Amino acid sequence: MKQIYEDGIVETDDYEAIRAGRLQAVRFIHDNVSISMPTDGYRSVRAAYARLDSTFSDPRFRRALAAMRPVDYLQPNILADTLETARVRTELYQKALAPIGVIQQGERIIDKGDIVTPRLARVLQTYEEMTADRGGSTASTYYPIAGQALFLILLLGALYAYLYIFRRDYYNDIKIICFIMMMIVGFTFFAYALALTFTSGLYLVPFAIVPIMSVIFLDSRTALFIDIVLILITSVIAVVPLEYIFIQFMAGTAAIDSIKDLSRRSQLIRTAFIVFVVYSLSYIAVEVMLNGSLRELSGRIFGYLAINAVAVSFAYILLFFFEKIFGFTSRVTLVELSDINNPLLRELSEECPGTFQHSMAVSNLASAAASRIGANVQLVRAGALYHDIGKIRNPAFYTENQHGVNPHDTLDPKQSARIVIGHVSEGMKMAEKAKIPMQLRRFITEHHGRGKARYFFNTWCNRHPDEEPDPEAFTYPGPNPTTRESSIIMMADSVEAASRSLTDHSPEAIQALVNKIVDTQVSEGLHNDSPISFRDVNQIKDTFAQRLRTIYHSRISYPDLNKQ
Repeated sequence: MKQIYEDGIVETDDYEAIRAGRLQAVRFIHDNVSISMPTDGYRSVRAAYARLDSTFSDPRFRRALAAMRPVDYLQPNILADTLETARVRTELYQKALAPIGVIQQGERIIDKGDIVTPRLARVLQTYEEMTADRGGSTASTYYPIAGQALFLILLLGALYAYLYIFRRDYYNDIKIICFIMMMIVGFTFFAYALALTFTSGLYLVPFAIVPIMSVIFLDSRTALFIDIVLILITSVIAVVPLEYIFIQFMAGTAAIDSIKDLSRRSQLIRTAFIVFVVYSLSYIAVEVMLNGSLRELSGRIFGYLAINAVAVSFAYILLFFFEKIFGFTSRVTLVELSDINNPLLRELSEECPGTFQHSMAVSNLASAAASRIGANVQLVRAGALYHDIGKIRNPAFYTENQHGVNPHDTLDPKQSARIVIGHVSEGMKMAEKAKIPMQLRRFITEHHGRGKARYFFNTWCNRHPDEEPDPEAFTYPGPNPTTRESSIIMMADSVEAASRSLTDHSPEAIQALVNKIVDTQVSEGLHNDSPISFRDVNQIKDTFAQRLRTIYHSRISYPDLNKQ
């Protein structure tokens, strides 16, 4: 104990400043003489107790020591004299301001043969000191800045390498790159600002928002990598980097796991609570591991972590901000747009009840296939509901809305094809007017791709056997599907419509229908621009067949009640 007090015990804030390199020496005044002493041997109360505890290897002595509760009377014996420090600083400042003369740029200070007066000696000495300080300060500040710049470049380079290797679609999307950099730069500056204000300020920064936003708009693996890069960048300003990295990593991982299927606002509240619990447990684990006691836990840190968690719960505001700025579509928005009480869907159900039922069936069929191959289920479900909204303009020209009268009977096949194909452009106009996100509008243009209105094309060819047909007059404007989700909806749309004309609902007939339609689309190259694989296609066909067999399964007939 005596040795520990001789080494010196300081306040926690002073100890943190020593560890951060901001307090390398202190001065003591003894008999009016100022003595400078290094601070490398000083300890905080917590560190002093840990040193005292480590002195004894025998568990019996350590238990006896704990029973004596030395932590209750270990007190700092080196305290800052704030009044004297302020007086000395003021005195030094005044001396620094005392002028010894002004030397203009280019002015000659002394010539050869001049007598060196006391004033000139002071000028020359000051000039020499300033020149040395400038040279030294330039060298001392250049290397740390260069090291930090290299550290930052390597981390960002690793992030770009990850995107290039594993997520080339993100790498080639300037909006996603800007989104990632905005979060990293924004939270880094925020962390630096708080850390400069007070040492524990880093615990107030809601870093968990970054992986939450990343997993909502990107994916969980990319979110984790972004979180790691941000934590490492900001760790250079942490007092205890290893403790900081561990706590932030655990909280970010918990946030990713709890929010990956966000569909309701209440989930953010739950995630914020989970983040607080994980933060607290991680902090307790580190402190107990380093100090072997719960007595050194800081209630102030827990307060900071609670404020941090509250800030995380307000991430919903940033959700809509990023949607507007970058044109992203979150799962929350997709869930809201999938509500059949949405004005556009309600109009579809009222004006085109047959098309609405078809869209609902396609949505169920496509979402099952999306789940099977690991595609975005919520995006597929919402996209299927909106893919045929253009039929609202001319509902009677589509078979599912007709009641015995077919207006195409009086029209030329080319006119009929133009009307039917027109539901794509009409749908885009309606979606743009209703401010439907671009991710959903894509399904309107891609669910037919560059395919043909085959019924009217064949009808025209049969009526004009001696004429050369114009395929473009019967071809949808496209483009072909560019995502797996669009490919799923194209297949589900055709399969669901064709299944309604089946008279034989046996498993074999259903499987044959699904195979024929999907294989025809693949052979015509309609899915060449989509990243869908043959394995995906086979799983999709299998899912469609299973679902259709369930829908068209045979039912028993109920016997009539015999009248007595």
